[in-house]
Amino acid sequence: MAAAAPSAGHALVIVESPTKARTIRKFLGAGYQVEASMGHVRDLPSSAAEVPASIKGKPWARLAVDVEHGFEPVYVVPGDKKKVVAELKRALKDAEVVYLATDEDREGESIGWHLLQLLKPKVPTHRMVFHEITREAIQKALDAPRALDEKLVEAQEARRVLDRLVGYEVSPLLWKKVAPRLSAGRVQSVAVRLLVLRERERMAFVTSSWWGLKATAERSAQPFDAQLVAVGEQSLASGRDFDSDTGKLIEGRDVLRLDEAAARALRDRLADRSMTVVEVDRKEQVRNPYPPFTTSTLQQEANRKLGMSAARTMQVAQRLYENGHITYMRTDSVNLSNEAIDAVRKMIDRRYGAELLSKSPRRYSTSSKGAQEAHEAIRPAGTQMPTVAELKLTGEEGRLYELIWKRTVATQMASAIVAMTTVKLQVQDPADGKACVFRASGREVLFPGFFRAYVEGTDDPGQMLDDQSSPLPRLDEGDVVENKAVEAVGHETRPPARYTEATLVKALETQGIGRPSTYASIIETIQRRGYVQAQQRQLVPTFTAMAVTNLLEQTLGKVVDVEFTAAMESWLDQIADGQNDREAYLQDFYERVLQGGVQEGEQIDAREVCTIKADRLGPYAVRLGRYGPFVELPSEGEEKPKSLSLPPEVAPADVDEAFIDKLKAQAEQGEAPLGEDPETGLPVYVRVGRFGPYVQLGDTSDDNKKPKRSSLPPKTKPEDIDLEKALSLLSLPRRIGDHPETGAPVEAGIGRYGPYVVHEKVYASLKAGDDVLGVDLPRALQLLEEKKNARSRKPSALRELGAHPEDGKPVVVMDGRYGPYVKHDRTNASLPDGVTVEAVTMEQAVELLAARAKAPKRGKKGSTKKAAGETTTAKKSTAKKAPAKKAAAKKSPAKKTTARKATTTKAAASDGADAPAPPKVRKAAAKRPADAEGEESANP
Repeated sequence: MAAAAPSAGHALVIVESPTKARTIRKFLGAGYQVEASMGHVRDLPSSAAEVPASIKGKPWARLAVDVEHGFEPVYVVPGDKKKVVAELKRALKDAEVVYLATDEDREGESIGWHLLQLLKPKVPTHRMVFHEITREAIQKALDAPRALDEKLVEAQEARRVLDRLVGYEVSPLLWKKVAPRLSAGRVQSVAVRLLVLRERERMAFVTSSWWGLKATAERSAQPFDAQLVAVGEQSLASGRDFDSDTGKLIEGRDVLRLDEAAARALRDRLADRSMTVVEVDRKEQVRNPYPPFTTSTLQQEANRKLGMSAARTMQVAQRLYENGHITYMRTDSVNLSNEAIDAVRKMIDRRYGAELLSKSPRRYSTSSKGAQEAHEAIRPAGTQMPTVAELKLTGEEGRLYELIWKRTVATQMASAIVAMTTVKLQVQDPADGKACVFRASGREVLFPGFFRAYVEGTDDPGQMLDDQSSPLPRLDEGDVVENKAVEAVGHETRPPARYTEATLVKALETQGIGRPSTYASIIETIQRRGYVQAQQRQLVPTFTAMAVTNLLEQTLGKVVDVEFTAAMESWLDQIADGQNDREAYLQDFYERVLQGGVQEGEQIDAREVCTIKADRLGPYAVRLGRYGPFVELPSEGEEKPKSLSLPPEVAPADVDEAFIDKLKAQAEQGEAPLGEDPETGLPVYVRVGRFGPYVQLGDTSDDNKKPKRSSLPPKTKPEDIDLEKALSLLSLPRRIGDHPETGAPVEAGIGRYGPYVVHEKVYASLKAGDDVLGVDLPRALQLLEEKKNARSRKPSALRELGAHPEDGKPVVVMDGRYGPYVKHDRTNASLPDGVTVEAVTMEQAVELLAARAKAPKRGKKGSTKKAAGETTTAKKSTAKKAPAKKAAAKKSPAKKTTARKATTTKAAASDGADAPAPPKVRKAAAKRPADAEGEESANP
């Protein structure tokens, strides 16, 4: 049954996205018109071209924040949002009441406020909030609307202003002292520093080694392992007994450190000797269910269990929310409503049985600072608790929904009971009669309880999950067990683990840095900006990150200080409660912290902050140069020190003296020729350059500035190259033969993208197993024919998704040259990895197409399209609104969202990317680095 029409007549309901609008329309009657704002409709100017003419010439114009009068921001309507605003104004003409139904957080409140400022409705206007899109929730929100929360809007705006100030003041300093196109950010830079601090710990770490024994014992035909823990009265050394900085035993630790020889000798003496049980300790532990998901814990678990990035998790979660499947996905709260608890408990009783239901309802309280208490935890929407099969969800949406469903169900299930057993076994060393004590541990799940529904993941791949059992046989003191085998085992201390997305999110939340709603976009931004590389799910800081952090620590320490940033978050949260003076705080931060730090930074030696020295590097130093990191070799009397380029993917902590020595040896090998070319008499070298190994004919000189070179084939190492092979590579491209149809030559060579064959300017890449030096004419013709067919093949439709929600035109999945893609009108967007033709949904397609449509177009350098933009200076009164000012402005590069994509989402809830356009580098077009990313700020 649809909601009754409003008593006032026709009602206009404004939400953020078309998907959300389409879902809500199903629950409202004919008297309601639901439209989408496509996220934020106003923001600070994203480029100099968008700065209003009315403020140009003012000293603060580039900031678009009036630092002389209360730090009031100047907003503009981006060119791509003018059409949206016009459509909303047309819809408003027929409305007799307006409901601002944007999301219930700070960002949603801000979007609603901006809509009010722009539309200036003369009819009653209400704020409508709900945390799930169900018929009951929508009706309840209509029955109890409220006014806009001005304090919540002010808190969001303060974040936005801070992000602009940090980005626009600090980023230019990075361009001067480190490299162009870098960005600094209120939260981004702190997140990078956390990664750098961990990498420094790894660089300072000294590996320690020791040996121990592992015995395989057996009782009642059940084998189990036991570790040596003591010899006589002395405990055996373990990892915790070593200093991570020196690798030495910590002073005062009275432990026995076995070396390999001693361990093997002891092993031989204890082999085949029976062991006696001397101690048994059995305990039962009660494990309670984990709280339901918040934004942060959902991102962590999806990363651990599903391998999804934080950004991808939030994109999928938003689709689930907007389609009415889960509650609002940006929340700090672990609270569940009484109705939800009731529904879950009924479902458990029905599905699992009463014995797995907790004796009484479990309720969880939120402990995080600044939690937006109005929210519930993330759970399945409504009170029916449908399964993933009942909703017919597949792919990423199905997997994420199932994760949320299981976690929610587990909260109301019985506690699990786990038995933990520790046994000590003793055997005498025949050499001196000392007792050698071994310890064995076992665990057994006695009652699974909530484990039947859900078990939390772990960040340590070697750690046993909670629901797994590894029981010991029944053992009592005095029992004699058979010693089947004894093994000497070497151990090494391990450096602190690098952060993964899951552990970084956990660290940011634990230390109160930023807000969980922005973590996804922060992680995506620091990777996109070149501060971090993702390697095997680890977040590895680059040498650029090391240099930037060096600079900021020396000049703007508070900007990257964890405690200061956390205190700033707390201050921002208190604005919502009306407890803080925004202007005084911003004035102090801007003048004392930002401007003072930037002025100090101008005096910093750029070479110093871009140089890394450490004990592990020995006599070497690593520097960050124009083309990336390189090793500066000790000067040996030359006027200019020699250098070695580092591979771009190498992690800072993985570079040590031995690593550099190996690079140096390869370089020196390149200095010594393999031999001479018999035709020219020139020396032939194999060398390693910035882009990998290559062979070279002759020396570089004034007369021969560009000697002939050839890259090595893929997977070929420099040490595999001899003179004969080097000469063959230098002879490339080689003529394979003539094409039977044209008579034109067919050649093989190695180019920028690897080995290839070519005929009349048609290039075809060689495939795995093909040898550029051995490929014959028939194989070359086959590859060229395949390339020709691929180029001439017209894309075919694989699946029709239906009509686009905005214009009704068809959205189709196509089979293209480079894989499947979605097509709508003239816009094409490739399907991302992991999304199949069968699984892609209309919502996903709309997001992909919107992101593609808003991506900067590649064209002539310097060319821009003009678009008119509206500008307003922010005021807090909803009763009295100043008219919007208009000014011509160049259209900026389209905004690109992260956790919330393109026009279907609120763009400002991202990493707060906000920095002025950097200076041009060589002839490349200068692109704006992203802003500082605060909790709620726009990402251009």
